[in-house]
Amino acid sequence: MLFGIILSLILLTIIAYRGYSVILFAPVCALIAASTAGMPLMPTYTELFMVKAVGYAKSYFPVFLLGAVFGKVMEDTGLAKAIAHWIMQKLGPSKAIAAVVAACAVLTYGGVSLFVVAFAVYPFAAALFKEADIPKRLIPGSIALGSFTFTMTAIPGTPQIQNLIPGKYFGTDAYAAPLFGIIAAIMMLGGGLLWLEYRKKKMIAAGEGYGTGHINEPEEIKDENLVNPFLAMVPLFTVLVLNFILTNSIKGWDPNILKPYGITLASVTAIWALIIALVVGIIVAIIIGWKNVKSEVKIMKALNAGAIGSLLAIMNTSSEVGYGNVVSSLPGFKTVANALMSIDIGTPLLSESISVNVLAGITGSASGGMSIALETMGKQYLDWANAIGLNPELLHRVASLSSGGFDTMPHNGAVITLLAITGMNHRASYPDIGMVSLVIPFASTIILILLSTILGLG
Repeated sequence: MLFGIILSLILLTIIAYRGYSVILFAPVCALIAASTAGMPLMPTYTELFMVKAVGYAKSYFPVFLLGAVFGKVMEDTGLAKAIAHWIMQKLGPSKAIAAVVAACAVLTYGGVSLFVVAFAVYPFAAALFKEADIPKRLIPGSIALGSFTFTMTAIPGTPQIQNLIPGKYFGTDAYAAPLFGIIAAIMMLGGGLLWLEYRKKKMIAAGEGYGTGHINEPEEIKDENLVNPFLAMVPLFTVLVLNFILTNSIKGWDPNILKPYGITLASVTAIWALIIALVVGIIVAIIIGWKNVKSEVKIMKALNAGAIGSLLAIMNTSSEVGYGNVVSSLPGFKTVANALMSIDIGTPLLSESISVNVLAGITGSASGGMSIALETMGKQYLDWANAIGLNPELLHRVASLSSGGFDTMPHNGAVITLLAITGMNHRASYPDIGMVSLVIPFASTIILILLSTILGLG
């Protein structure tokens, strides 16, 4: 019964890896899996794949849209570059890896989209690595550690989508289980830095330097027009502070305003807070960065480019969600789901973590895989947690952490884009990307779950 699922997953992985659009081929692979289970193809496509894909877009499109616009404005006004340049300049070539990770972490935690962060940081990273003669193939791993891991899923309050989705299912907010998240962040950051420094020393000892003949080498950086870095950080702090204030404020709104829509205030608090915070952040970024553009046309182009870019991101993820939902409806997956639900160490956390990781790996998407897992099994996990007196905030944090594990398999869109930006390939750089963004985050989450269970901290 699992043959069709495995076949379709292999095909989707190969297709994505080779650069074909998942928007086009995710439904094809979903229908291949459905056909092996004897499901009617057209109803599966229009009434299952499309319904689930559109449902995901309906819930999260505003966050994708505003996040992409905010990131593009930060990029085009030079604010993101000012922040990255200042951090790397302060830490210097001797701490090049830590500098790249820190620059990515500040931007990601401030609400800038992962793709914009890679574009903004890469030129400075290349300059630092070249000056220190550190192998260039470590740049993607350094960017991945700062962007795809602890600031995306672990640190409480991060405005990335992976930290917002669980709130819809557990009635929690972006600040859920702060201590658990902070400890996980320390483990991911510490483990990732140790790994990258170990790899750097090993490569240098073998006589490998920055290297020559690389592609996509950035132009020489001109920093004379960069905004004051502290001023450039104001939009980031605006998003973070407003998000925190609004998250607590919206909880006090009249819940009756949502009665006609059949949803609860708790399920939309995190999304509403971030939407408002991002709108204000965009306005602040335009005001501060105006002297660098001095043109309504340039601002218009940034806004338009961000909006258009968000469409590709939301469509890619929505297609992966549609694919995953078709797979999760098949009899073979029901067997897998039952096996996952049977993982019982006295808490639903381990089962939840493995479920989210598996689906994130299948779809190649952190947010897509988590959405499917929680749509399929979220209520059961919440009922289980309530039955044993487990705080739902832990369900939220573990779901978020787990979405940032197997999602970065080689066919992941962010991985492929990161390699393209830096001019590297899977053979040269994926071992380090995989270690810092898949192996270490997965291990950190599992270790924390087991320790919290043994010590009775749940």
